[in-house]
Amino acid sequence: MTKLSSAATAKEAHKVLRTALTAATRDELVSRNVGMMVPPPTVVSRESQLWTLDETLAFLGSARKDRLYAAFALAITLGMRRGEIVGLRWSDVDLAGRSLVVREQVQHVGGELYTGTTKNGKRRPIPLPRIAVVALRWQRLQQAEARRAAGDKWTETGHIFTTRSGRTVEPTNVYRSFRRIAAEARVPVVRMHDARHGTATLLVACGVSPRVVMEILGHSQIGLTMNVYTHVTQDSQREALANMDRLLNKRG
Repeated sequence: MTKLSSAATAKEAHKVLRTALTAATRDELVSRNVGMMVPPPTVVSRESQLWTLDETLAFLGSARKDRLYAAFALAITLGMRRGEIVGLRWSDVDLAGRSLVVREQVQHVGGELYTGTTKNGKRRPIPLPRIAVVALRWQRLQQAEARRAAGDKWTETGHIFTTRSGRTVEPTNVYRSFRRIAAEARVPVVRMHDARHGTATLLVACGVSPRVVMEILGHSQIGLTMNVYTHVTQDSQREALANMDRLLNKRG
């Protein structure tokens, strides 16, 4: 039996098995759903480490000289998952209309790269901020130069982010570059998933509603977004109360 990589993976496997046994019970293939008798594994949430605005700017400044700069701009401004970024094709992007559609994600399965649907199985249209549009235009020019340099060795996949020969980029290589640039920028080396939380935090702090944040990030449940919303709201409340303290102490 293949060893499960984490409690979260085990919990998802438990969910799939329980659903399958429910269907089998309904079709009278088995007498009862034993999956209901076994509690799912407990998943302990890892505390996210979020960058400050200055740290975010420092990272982007260091990333500008990297060939994957546009990928990191999408990760930070739109909270796209690394598999979604690698799976993005030029046909999914409308630079003139400043929008893109997240349709696919690339994952490493069984030693091979596999292109499938997004995590929640839905396509996700997103307007593009200006910084992402500029970065993608630069990426298009950079890829055109790589295509000319590769000549007959170029493999056309239609993907925005490719190797120097046009092949699909490994998602793990994107993360390696992300970590390297974070270290160079002297900011905390966080997970790319934490960059998604940072995007949500920035959007909520700018007054964007939780429902819109949920649609941008592709959360499957509003509760995932509300966790960030509550965190930011509490920070805003603390700041408001601190201002009140200063005002009262000044007049006291």
